[in-house]
Amino acid sequence: MRIVFWSLLVLASLLVLITVIGALLPRDHVATRTGRYHQPPEAIWKAITDVDAMPSWREGLKSVQHLPDSNGLPAHLEITSDGKIPFETVEMTPPQKLVMRIADPKLPFGGTWTFEITPTADGATLRITENGYVSNPFFRFMSRFVFSQTSTMETYLKSLAKKFGEEPRIGE
Repeated sequence: MRIVFWSLLVLASLLVLITVIGALLPRDHVATRTGRYHQPPEAIWKAITDVDAMPSWREGLKSVQHLPDSNGLPAHLEITSDGKIPFETVEMTPPQKLVMRIADPKLPFGGTWTFEITPTADGATLRITENGYVSNPFFRFMSRFVFSQTSTMETYLKSLAKKFGEEPRIGE
């Protein structure tokens, strides 16, 4: 019985420590990752704006549903194994820049994702910048030290490379 008590006490103490550390971390963060592709900017633009085709190439994305436009720009709902997340487009400048944001302020996380496509001599780069936040201190700790604030962007860029039949070339 003492082992169970001490085990629970250690576990509770660990959870409190994680939450305290998370509360000391900044709520907001900025992270960037870049993928390099042997594709013209227009091909990358088509891939990142064709939401109907995304479940066929994006790892972890089960399906999407169109939502009513927001301020005259497209919006959609992404359905993953982790749940549903509504996104709205903030800015579209084909084939150079796309800015999306999470459209549900009740979620414990959110922010904007800026996709910038730049032509190169042998194709183009796609740079994703996340201006995000994590409200819950426990999840803030987890996103910073366990999951990595760049893992979603890296998965996205790797999935895009696979869609084009290329080896992923990801950097900062």
